[in-house]
Amino acid sequence: MSEYDGQQFVGIDLHRQRSVIVRQSDTGEHLSTVRIINDPASLALQLEKAGEHPEVVLEATYGWYWAVDALQAAGARAHLAHPLGVKGFRYRRVKNDVRDARDLADLLRMNRLPEAWIAPPVTRELRELARYRAKLVALRSGLKAQVHAVLAKEGQLVPVSDLFGVDGRQRLAKIPLGVAYAQRVISLLEVIDVLDTHEARFTAAIADQLRNHPGYRAIQQLPGVGPVLGAVFVAEIGDVHRFAAPDRLCSWAGLTPRHHESDTVAHRGHITKQGSRLVRWAAVEAIQHQPAGTKISLDRARIEGRRGKNIAKVAAARKLLTLVYYGLRDGHIRALAHQKAVA
Repeated sequence: MSEYDGQQFVGIDLHRQRSVIVRQSDTGEHLSTVRIINDPASLALQLEKAGEHPEVVLEATYGWYWAVDALQAAGARAHLAHPLGVKGFRYRRVKNDVRDARDLADLLRMNRLPEAWIAPPVTRELRELARYRAKLVALRSGLKAQVHAVLAKEGQLVPVSDLFGVDGRQRLAKIPLGVAYAQRVISLLEVIDVLDTHEARFTAAIADQLRNHPGYRAIQQLPGVGPVLGAVFVAEIGDVHRFAAPDRLCSWAGLTPRHHESDTVAHRGHITKQGSRLVRWAAVEAIQHQPAGTKISLDRARIEGRRGKNIAKVAAARKLLTLVYYGLRDGHIRALAHQKAVA
């Protein structure tokens, strides 16, 4: 136990192999500084010295899951510092692990910590599945692009909508290619088939986890949102109730403009892109598949006529993400029911 009986604040500068732990009193008095080799037992041992239910903060950096789980299991009140909110640390004249841990503890003690949400283990597991599936799809897309590049080098053009479908594969097999080019295409197709198998496996695992999720079912009623994009929204957003309103969700996703204001001058720029890349991608992908005549597609066309294609696309993505917010929060989307009633 600790020699100090009051509330303690602990800052942890977490790294891949080692971490620095700084303990402070509630008045800012320095109590101890230790450096440990990362493992849950060592972290719990040091935490015992901080008394009951200490306030502990670490940055949302590489591999923070295990540390937060160990802290919560030991009875600590864990806080996660948002990396963008503490990036000023790197501009100090003297920057080291001890200073970083001490500054984190100071921010927490003074109630000025820019906090990130600590996703529960279930949400983290779902994110792991959804993110890895997205990685597989990206890898597969890159391999397909390589096949097209090889055909272009040989001056071959296959007149088919899907080169990797049944008809496309049959036509591709009949194209005369040089030995080296043919070997590369065969190898690429074999790897694509392997990725197809793994992608289907993870898609099934995600669908199984979300089978009884009311918000997941609700947002799939939105035009352009299917099982895959719906899973991305659910996994990345997590508990939608942590956002007070849909505009907060859009801001978190990086779909709102930058705002710089000083005295009487204010500048608004491009969207921040300071949020979940997958949520932004899913929102934009969904509005690309909007059928003609929907409210969002009509709004997009109207805005495009005044502001241009890119601004219209982002605005439409924000509108769709707003509907996603209500679908996840309420388990249904009243705007869709209203549209059906009017129709």
